[in-house]
Amino acid sequence: MSEKPVAIGNHMVGPGHPNYVIAEIGINHNGELEHAKALIDVAAVAGCQAVKFQKRTPDISTPEAQKHLQRETPWGTMTYLEYKHRIEFGDDEYTEIARYSAEKGLDWFASPWDVPSVEFLEKHGVIAHKVASASITDIALLEALRETGKPLILSTGMSTMAEIDTAVETVGRDNLVLMHATSTYPLDPAEANLRMIHTLRERFGVPVGYSGHETGLQVSLAAVGLGANALERHITLDRAMWGTDHGASLEPTGLTRLVRDVRVIESALGDGVKRVYESEEGPRQKLRRAV
Repeated sequence: MSEKPVAIGNHMVGPGHPNYVIAEIGINHNGELEHAKALIDVAAVAGCQAVKFQKRTPDISTPEAQKHLQRETPWGTMTYLEYKHRIEFGDDEYTEIARYSAEKGLDWFASPWDVPSVEFLEKHGVIAHKVASASITDIALLEALRETGKPLILSTGMSTMAEIDTAVETVGRDNLVLMHATSTYPLDPAEANLRMIHTLRERFGVPVGYSGHETGLQVSLAAVGLGANALERHITLDRAMWGTDHGASLEPTGLTRLVRDVRVIESALGDGVKRVYESEEGPRQKLRRAV
């Protein structure tokens, strides 16, 4: 089954096209717009194609059992629901994020965690939507995303194959990119299971990428070598910052190295057609005794 590339903004995602590298800012801005803009700068300098955020309606998306649990935060002790409201961006912030991302030449979109967040992001003109692994079984959300007609990037962490089957059946295969993922933070490389990239491609016939939560670069680079068409990694200004995702994120230098090495790997993979390169002619003449 041959997968058809998916157009996201001015980029094609799929076989024969450069890897679509997504810098996942998520909630690593810690509710500060200037941190978000600094992370957009990091993604642009590194050579990424997109930045991604997370959008929630906290009163809907926060699990009921978690809402009133007390949490120590940089802003004092507060309930988990209060914390979620504290770090959530609204209209003003996303208007500036859209403007600033465009200025830096980056696509931007987000993972909506509830149906009102889909409507919010549509109002702000996102070019695609990302389905977080945690949301893959939320059929109402998937149906709302399908109705937008926008390209969908769907992560498959913490999911059974039956759950993935149902999600793909719900959203359809047109304009769909699947992302293999394992939802542990940080990821143990022994649980990366990168051969799932081939499994998903063969099963669904759509472009497949990798969303990584490991520390370091090796697993993500191996995913590209195995044929991932898109690559997503969390990014941070400093892994020591307060927050749940910073520890499994790449700092600016790591992100720059990742994108650099992705492009080297793409070049090195070639086209699979055996040839004698011009650079080999000298050694060929010098070293071959029998012709």
